[in-house]
Amino acid sequence: MTLYEFNALTLGEKQATTWKLGSYLDNYVTKGVKINCYAIDKFFVEVHYNSEQNTITKVTAFKSGHNLDKYSNLQL
Repeated sequence: MTLYEFNALTLGEKQATTWKLGSYLDNYVTKGVKINCYAIDKFFVEVHYNSEQNTITKVTAFKSGHNLDKYSNLQL
């Protein structure tokens, strides 16, 4: 699957594809939101979970960039 094929999916299809094909990498927790990061083929997927509402609010995919910075243990 390519990034473009993934981005064309509905939210529900993105979730199902992430659970089926994704390899869990890490998570990032902020106030009220937990973001899990997965790898699928040659791109990354972030699943945004709102703990107050107990729902997945967003699924985003990307190849690189500042979206990966939050998973680094480096203190800048």
